Amino acid sequence: MARTARRREPADEWLPLTDVLAEIGITRATYYRWRNRGYGPEVKRLPNGHLRVRRSVLDAFLNELETA
Repeated sequence: MARTARRREPADEWLPLTDVLAEIGITRATYYRWRNRGYGPEVKRLPNGHLRVRRSVLDAFLNELETA
């Protein structure tokens, strides 16, 4: 019996905060100001203290910015 390779959809990757800031086009200070005000994409803090954002969450946030 031959096995056929199944294509898997790309995983919803976790992006480092530096990549997210570059894509949005803001500084780290602006991000933290937004975060204190409850604005911006949802982040997850890793055990080492680094912040990550899911690609799908970032895309939804950017789409929301475009419609506003």
